[in-house]
Amino acid sequence: MGRIFRLMGLSLAAALTLYVYTLPFKVLAPVVGSDDVDDIAIIKGVERDLTGIADAEHTYLLLQGKYASMDELIACTYVNVKSERPPYTYDVEITDSGFLATATRTTKGAPAQLWITEEMQVRTSD
Repeated sequence: MGRIFRLMGLSLAAALTLYVYTLPFKVLAPVVGSDDVDDIAIIKGVERDLTGIADAEHTYLLLQGKYASMDELIACTYVNVKSERPPYTYDVEITDSGFLATATRTTKGAPAQLWITEEMQVRTSD
């Protein structure tokens, strides 16, 4: 009987985590404003990458006591993303008290930039 409750608890926790993880993507959907399915897919991928980078920063902070550059996160395998998802490239700026992970578009199009900070909310420019 105890196993069933543990399994139900784990399932509930997983469902709640998935819901919270997808909230930033639901908030950004109307901002995109593009009917092009490929552009929307790329931007959704960039949003997931930025959230993954932010999660990695929080983990790195817990384990190492500081934030890490993008190169450090990749080298220590804290992230499974590369430093780009064309047409976007990623960069991480760190301070003692926070970080700013930015995706910058290298071609014409919108949004020109997406970013996330330690507050865990993806934001976009125009």
